[in-house]
Parts: sequence; structure tokens; C-alpha cells
Amino acid sequence: MEGNVLIIGLGLIGGSVALAIKKEHPNSKIGGYDLNSETTKMALLLQVIDEEITNVQAFAEEADLIILATPVQQSEQWIEKLASWKLKNEAIVTDVGSTKGKIMNTANQLIKQGVTFIGGHPMAGSHKSGVQASKVHLFENAFYLLTPDRNVSQLKVDQLKKWLKGTHAHFIVVSPREHDELTGIVSHFPHIIAASIVHQAFGESQVNHDLLKRLAAGGFRDITRIASSNPHMWRDILLHNKDVLLDLMSQWQDEMRVITDLMQAEDAEGIFDYFQQAKNFRDDLPAKSKGAIPSFYDLYVDIPDYPGIISEVTGYLAQEKISITNIRILETREDLYGVLVLSFQTIEDRERAQECIGNYTDYETVISN
Repeated sequence: MEGNVLIIGLGLIGGSVALAIKKEHPNSKIGGYDLNSETTKMALLLQVIDEEITNVQAFAEEADLIILATPVQQSEQWIEKLASWKLKNEAIVTDVGSTKGKIMNTANQLIKQGVTFIGGHPMAGSHKSGVQASKVHLFENAFYLLTPDRNVSQLKVDQLKKWLKGTHAHFIVVSPREHDELTGIVSHFPHIIAASIVHQAFGESQVNHDLLKRLAAGGFRDITRIASSNPHMWRDILLHNKDVLLDLMSQWQDEMRVITDLMQAEDAEGIFDYFQQAKNFRDDLPAKSKGAIPSFYDLYVDIPDYPGIISEVTGYLAQEKISITNIRILETREDLYGVLVLSFQTIEDRERAQECIGNYTDYETVISN
């Protein structure tokens, strides 16, 4: 396929979609626009886009595909603008937002004018953000949910899939309601829980600040790391997916009452069964599949505490051309082993790193699933 592609919003997702389209459809022209003009210039410099768009309306009216890669509230505003312009009848408009109900309602303005709107949500991300972190393979083997309007033809859905073929994602067509319910429970709600746990810890830290921060530097920091997500984005998601999330929060309160009753009754067998059932379900989840929350492929390395140890380990990985996305130390004290945590972009990189460290050293490595 070839034609004009307009991408509005040049962050990690918008940039990565652009790269995937460029690779699969090299004869197409990709124009990019971002509210931050410096970001647009960076995208052009990095060859993520072919043209920096200043007159969005003019390019949009000649575009065959328009991708809204902005926060959901901004996407709604852009849809309203697009509805006031004279887009091509055969053009396809899509988005990459994490909620779909309100977006699809707003998109009725386009649909009534005969313009095809297909909601989209590539369920992948990265440790990093910004157009400079864009990767052509970011969505490879990830789920890419599509929410076409009931009146959209299968031909149009197939056309969008062809445009996005270079993502190498797994496309799944669902209704907007089903999308919001699924992402609500596996992505949106966990972010709320993580934030609430951090808030509780913050309250406790006012009493015993230093000790709590020291203890929370390990596993607590890992299980709540999604609480570090963009607050602007999560504000919009909670407001857009309010009904689903309020229902889930009510169910969560019921769940907490279950475990509260078990504890108050000192029901040892019931408590054991509660955790056993959770363990069984969690252990049965696919370990290598990409889900709604970006995976963090961490490798824990027990290292002795002596000068140069970190550069030694990372040097071995550099020799094997294995890239690290993040590195940190959980604990290093004299005469005790510390834990070096290395994060990788893919599970394959983590497996190669574990083998590499095993070949060069006798340090114990552990994969956390």
C-alpha cells in the first residue's frame, strides 16, 4: 500500500507506529505533527517521519490514513477538528488510546460524514518514552485491539490491518465496551491499586521515613513501579473509563471484605486456599506473551561488593552486544552480596544475558516471573 499517512502525536507509540509503517510501506509519505515543535523536528531528524507538518488541515485532507497518537482527551478534540474538515471519503482515521467508549462516541461525528473511524489500542510500551525511544519492533507479538463501529465494513478493517502490518502485532477485534472492560481489569485497575499502595506507604513514611524508604527499595519498588506512569495519562483514563473502574473498585472492596473476614475468623485453611487459588491462576498466565501492561524483563544477579563489579558485569554483556534498558542495585554492603537488577527490552535478551553471565562468572542469577 502507498499513500499519505498523518500521525498526530509523536511520542513513543506514535513514533513506533510511524517506523513500522515506513518499513512495510516505503513508498508512502508519512507526515508528523506534535504540539511540541521540537519533538516534530526530532522525529524528522531521526527519520521517524518524512515531513514535518505545520498545516495539519491541508495534509489531513489529502491523507489516506490518520493516526491519533495523543492522550485520549486530546484525541477527542482532534476528532472534532477532523469532523469539520473535508477528509477523503476513503480515508481511515484511527487512534491508539487506552479507552474506547468515549472516543467511539465522539467519532460518530466522523462516521456520520462517511469517514471511517476504527478505534485502536496497541498494547505495548517501553521503559523509555519520547520519539527518541521509538522502535520499529515495539509492537511485535503484542496484542493490537481494534474497535470498529458496527457499520464499518470488513474491507476497511482489513485495510487498516494492512497499513499496520509492519507492527507484527496480533490484531483482535472487540467492541468498545469489551475493550474497556478488559483493559480496565488487566491494566487500568492495577495502576489504581499500585498508586493506592504507594499512597499508603507515603502516609506511613511520615512516621518512620528513613526506615520505610530503605525497606521499600527492593520488592516493594518492583511491584509498584507502574505507579510511576504518566499522571496526565492516567487522569484521562480514569475519567474516560469511569463506569468500568467504579464497578471494579466496588468488587475490590468486596474482595477485601472476604480476606478480612478470613483473618478475623483466624480461618487458617481459608487463608491458605485464598493464596493458593491466586497462585494457581497467576502461575497459569502466559509467561512469554505481551499483555496490557508492558513487561519488565528483569535479571537478578548476586554480586560481591568490590570496586568495578558493575562495569565488569555490564562489560561482559557489551562484548556479546546485549543491550540493557535499566540497571540498579537493591543492596550493597561491605562483606555481603548485593543484588544487581538488570532490565532488558525482550525476554530473549534476558535469556542471552543470563547465559552470558553464567559463562563469564560464577555469580548466581535469578529470573523473576
